[in-house]
Amino acid sequence: MRKDTPILITGAGGFIGKNLMAALKTEGYTDLMPFERDDTPETLAAYAARAGFVFHLAGINRPKDPGEFYAGNAGLTDTLLELLAKAETPAPVLVTSSTQATLDNDYGKSKALAEAAVFGYGEAAGAPVYVFRLPGVFGKWCRPNYNSVVATFCHNAAHGLPLEVRDAAYSLPLVYIDDVVRAFLAAMDGEAVLDGQTPAHCLVTPEHVTTLGHLAEVIGGFAEGRKTLAAPYLAAGSLEKKLYSTWLSYLPTDAFSYPLTMHCDARGSFTEFLRTPERGQVSVNISKPGIVKGNHWHNSKNEKFLVVSGRGVIRFRKPDEETVYEYHVSGDKLEVVDIPTGYTHNIENLGEGDMVTLMWANEAFDPENPDTIPLEV
Repeated sequence: MRKDTPILITGAGGFIGKNLMAALKTEGYTDLMPFERDDTPETLAAYAARAGFVFHLAGINRPKDPGEFYAGNAGLTDTLLELLAKAETPAPVLVTSSTQATLDNDYGKSKALAEAAVFGYGEAAGAPVYVFRLPGVFGKWCRPNYNSVVATFCHNAAHGLPLEVRDAAYSLPLVYIDDVVRAFLAAMDGEAVLDGQTPAHCLVTPEHVTTLGHLAEVIGGFAEGRKTLAAPYLAAGSLEKKLYSTWLSYLPTDAFSYPLTMHCDARGSFTEFLRTPERGQVSVNISKPGIVKGNHWHNSKNEKFLVVSGRGVIRFRKPDEETVYEYHVSGDKLEVVDIPTGYTHNIENLGEGDMVTLMWANEAFDPENPDTIPLEV
């Protein structure tokens, strides 16, 4: 779709709307028409008359009076579609519905009515329509203590508040906001994923099915990881990775940083940074001028050293040989040095100031099984 296409977005100030607006701007769309609850009917009519595509996200989900469901969901949709039908070229419409549209409650019935109206508009106007029955949506900018348990858990965990779980085994489907926005943009280009039914509903993939207990365990563990230095499971596309990104967005603005424990002595310091169960440990080592650290070897543990500031030398020797191998290192030329198993090794600061070395080990340090055999290089 052309980047100058006029795009109408109802509910643009809501959770999904904010993320969609940001994505559209990033993609280079220049003619955006956000419509909010406080805008006038005249504004909606003017936008509808010139719209080249419509994202209809506005709706009611927690009213004081159940009748507001029908006015805010079905009623607003009817009004919008009537305005669009009057346009010279009726615009394609994408509408957010809910998986509750199949349920016999006021919210679900109002969403089902809105869906039927959209499908009817598409057939009568000959315009493409895209109806997304969304399960629970989570991600940045979602309002906590409203209608998203993920938002509430993330907010509470980030602020040191308890996570209340009434039924740990309760199962719920979730989709991530970035995946939702990606599906919306694809639909705008006519590439929606359909469920194969008639009339067809559009899908957001992947959909993650989890339990309240698992959500509480994972999200609660993110804050604890700042103390244990444990990095979360972050496999590409995983629910845990998306939850972690979401949790970070709820951190208080004065809590983006957290302290590390520095083990200091006259030689400098050693500080653990990150620990993972499958990718080992990252640490920061600071050495004073003339200081030699190491003089040991490992049976199984292997490391990588990267001097990022200062200059020094890393020496290697096999325990039963006399030959010493030297690698000169410097922050002026970043170079990774592997520390193979079976080699006694040390690192010496040859500069006049502190030498800073990033160290990675393939396994986190275990005081009960250190796998470190002392021996001079």
